[in-house]
Amino acid sequence: MIHIIREPATPEQVAEMSETFGRLLIKLAVDVRKGILAGGGELHADCEQVLLKDGSRQEEIWGADWYPNTGEVGLEALINIRPRQQNYGMEIQDPDLRVQVEVIVRRLMEAQE
Repeated sequence: MIHIIREPATPEQVAEMSETFGRLLIKLAVDVRKGILAGGGELHADCEQVLLKDGSRQEEIWGADWYPNTGEVGLEALINIRPRQQNYGMEIQDPDLRVQVEVIVRRLMEAQE
């Protein structure tokens, strides 16, 4: 189940977002302008579509992963390949953007632990 998370995720939301991959990982799309994320899809693009329907702009959405068991944030996703934004690989390359995405993910996903 995909949830849009605007406030720290509840344990119930995390459990529902974890259904696709168990507690191994949760795929996310993060809107860096709004400071929100969508999580729980089979693909990062599934989460991205939910944010786009909610009014987010594609150029402000970046893919990430949350690993509930370890509290790690992954910054690789196919949706991050954006030559027009100077991001040529799956991993977010801009150091400031990496920090911004990780801060949003931690703020919204860690609180439920």
